[in-house]
Amino acid sequence: MFADRIFTNAAVFQAGTEPADTVAVKGDSIIDVSRGVDRAMVGARTDIVDLGGASLLPGFIDAHAHPVAAGMAALRCDLSGLPHHREAYLAAIADHAAAHPDEAVIAGAGWYGDAFPNGFPTRHDIDPVVAERPVILTSHDYHGAWVNSRALELAGIDSHTVDPAGGRIVRDADGEPTGVLLDRAGDTVNALIPEVTPEFMRRALLEAQRRLHSVGVTGWQDAAVGAEFFGLKDNFDTYVDADAAGELTARVVGALWWETERGVEQLSDLCARRDRTGHTRFTAGMVKVMQDGICENCTASMLAPYRAVAGDDTGQSFIDPDELHKVTALLAGERFGIHMHAVGDRAVRECLDALEHAITQQPQFDGRHQIAHLDVVDPQDIPRFGRLGVIANIQALWARRDKEILERKLPLLGPEREPWHFPFASIQRHGATLAMGSDWPVTDPNPLWAIHTAVHRTGTPADPHAIGDGVHDMPVQPQEAITLPSAISAYTAGSAYANGHDRTGRIAHGMLADLVVLDQDIFTADDIAAVRPVETIVGGQTVYRAS
Repeated sequence: MFADRIFTNAAVFQAGTEPADTVAVKGDSIIDVSRGVDRAMVGARTDIVDLGGASLLPGFIDAHAHPVAAGMAALRCDLSGLPHHREAYLAAIADHAAAHPDEAVIAGAGWYGDAFPNGFPTRHDIDPVVAERPVILTSHDYHGAWVNSRALELAGIDSHTVDPAGGRIVRDADGEPTGVLLDRAGDTVNALIPEVTPEFMRRALLEAQRRLHSVGVTGWQDAAVGAEFFGLKDNFDTYVDADAAGELTARVVGALWWETERGVEQLSDLCARRDRTGHTRFTAGMVKVMQDGICENCTASMLAPYRAVAGDDTGQSFIDPDELHKVTALLAGERFGIHMHAVGDRAVRECLDALEHAITQQPQFDGRHQIAHLDVVDPQDIPRFGRLGVIANIQALWARRDKEILERKLPLLGPEREPWHFPFASIQRHGATLAMGSDWPVTDPNPLWAIHTAVHRTGTPADPHAIGDGVHDMPVQPQEAITLPSAISAYTAGSAYANGHDRTGRIAHGMLADLVVLDQDIFTADDIAAVRPVETIVGGQTVYRAS
């Protein structure tokens, strides 16, 4: 059998196997992994590529991302790539407003709280720039909306408005809304944003896919398919239509959004959606359940009260634990994998309890259940991941001394909880599978930046958002660092396992030829984060090549 392409003189990444420097591809599959070129596989049309010692890796698979949201942000008032400065944000808002005079609502995303003195912007920042039109800007973590006074007025939010369930209106000393709305408190202002067209959504998806391929990503799990909050729109049909049109070049798993307010009656709708997928590149066999918020705004669900705040606030569990048991059991009974959001240690425990119940109810079902984020995990719960077979879906780029973490998050946790801040190594040491994702657009989708942080527990100078004293040279909880092979495996084989894509994530005979070619050997590079993908391949077809 003649190969279509043979990559040789490569630093081939094969965790736990004999070293190889040559990979042969035929059609969409890998047909040989060896040392040296087997001349019997070389035909007249075989393309032999000498990589000069550079790394050949399985394609990166992002286990937790929101690409359509990222694409939408890129097509709107995009603050995500700007320096963390109030003036830079306001200049971008002014420029966008001037360039789009016909937009009834100025929508966008990407701001960071550390650009402002108290960790939050206010409506008074925006009002002098745009006063007549509502401005609605989602934070980079998608847990807050920064709005002007006009948006608050049109949404009917004032000092008398009660905080909604699952959200909080940030107020000043007089009880007046400051212009930041956390979690579900942003629903009423986001309802002001005009409905986007299917064409706009498709453009957003394809723009995001282009970006992900450029950083070596060959597949992902969209962790909120169908969600409608913070300006996000139901993106299920976007994926289905793009897949049917042959435009989806990545392999995508959709985690269908569980609507907390609807409860169990939505199960039939989720099943119907799953049945509409699975024909080519898009499947939807997972369901996303969100159990809490984030630590920085005290909506993550904690076992003990937050420090540095008045009272005994322990955050919010969005679903009652007894109800959560029912939800997970029903989903597993319908053969859905369950993808859970848990940031705080109480939410992590509640999710583990609920998944243990579901696994007990359906012991033969290989659901690939997973819990994402895991900002704080109580040491009693760390061994449970491996024991239960629950995947730890980690966002490694967060495990560093960012200014926002130093000034807003760690004081709320207190020193007694800091050792359990992103305990990746401890979870792995107890036998759990790690899968890695970016949570893009919350943070950058570059897997190599995340791998750098997983290994060193520091930020990389390549990342403009790695800002803070010691962020580049003072590891945060260095005992929780993982090795480079473990980090690469988490972003490849681990994420493939989490997605149920068992023919991807590894370089071996018979696996799908989803590959990324780097510009150097990642194991000898001076800086992991400075390594660049030069070619991304899905099913033997090149989907990105560096110019």
